[in-house]
Amino acid sequence: PAPDRVPMPDGDDFALLDEDAEAGLATVFERHRDRLRRLVGVRLDRRVAARVDASDIIQETYVEAARRLPEYRTNADVPPFVWVRFLTLQQVQMHHRRHLGTKARDARREAAPPRPEASSVLLAEALAGGGLTPSRVVSAAEERQSLEEALASLEPADRDILSLRHYERLTNAEAAAELGLSEAAASKRYVRALARLERAARGETRKP
Repeated sequence: PAPDRVPMPDGDDFALLDEDAEAGLATVFERHRDRLRRLVGVRLDRRVAARVDASDIIQETYVEAARRLPEYRTNADVPPFVWVRFLTLQQVQMHHRRHLGTKARDARREAAPPRPEASSVLLAEALAGGGLTPSRVVSAAEERQSLEEALASLEPADRDILSLRHYERLTNAEAAAELGLSEAAASKRYVRALARLERAARGETRKP
């Protein structure tokens, strides 16, 4: 798949909210819309995705973000995109509860709702990537199948960091903020996850 448009630095997002909070929020959503759609695509259960469009979830997130914007600006301890991403995940969780009948606490009251697990299928497609020619279709399909199986064998935390970096296209700093880790710790987790994926793809027993 073609790479997403490179997002502007988070510092610029902060400046947008400082200049004109409401207009700035709309710009932040437009700037990161592609990444938010990828987030919904990889985290939304397929059964729910058949009923709910990603654009609707993003619009619901925008309404919630506008409502909570004063609260965020008072205590902006994460970059605007990471905050908006968090709210998007809350909306995904609420749709899971609404459509799948999951009984749990109201996601809007949760300080940090658990992230729905990343789809191994979509993540495999992102990792395989690249343009295809007719002669490569079969080998590419085999590559994706191998990656899907390898990804499915990983621990959720490993798939999570790989999804954040490769499918959702978060920077290391953004992934660190999302996971509540230092940038160094997030980088180490990412490198370990890649190594485990490589071993799994070769059919080796996963090592700690």
